[in-house]
Amino acid sequence: MTEYVTTEGFAALDALFDELAKPATRRASARRALGKAAEPMAAIANSLKPDDPATSGAEDSIHVGIGTRLTPRQRLQHRRLTRDDRAGVELFVGITAPRGASAADPAGVQQEFGNVNHPPQPFMRPAWDQDHRALLGRLAVELGKDLERSIQRARRRAARDSR
Repeated sequence: MTEYVTTEGFAALDALFDELAKPATRRASARRALGKAAEPMAAIANSLKPDDPATSGAEDSIHVGIGTRLTPRQRLQHRRLTRDDRAGVELFVGITAPRGASAADPAGVQQEFGNVNHPPQPFMRPAWDQDHRALLGRLAVELGKDLERSIQRARRRAARDSR
């Protein structure tokens, strides 16, 4: 099923991005805004996740991350999808292994999609379906706030350096 979403106000945000000289500053601002906007979706997914200790992983194991916690296979597939996109900023919301582990929690993936011995009990997709429109609204607001703060910092820094 294809769903089309119309957004407004992002052209004004694009003009704010142009005021930031360094691409790294632009990306950092976008990452912070994406993280704040995605937190409510992670909370929804945590609330929808089955809490049966025999079939689920650790409590509150759904987190927002910038892409550092992918399995090697996920990293390879992701690299293929985004190899030509140098300016893109992305964020992953998903189930992670207990603290200290380096990859996605396989038990959580089995919980979401099921397996031979266990029927699927989805929680990530329903969270997306419930919250993706609100996420776009939160993203616009958070991005605007963060860009304004970043621009103010850059202007103060430029004024201080010009003295």
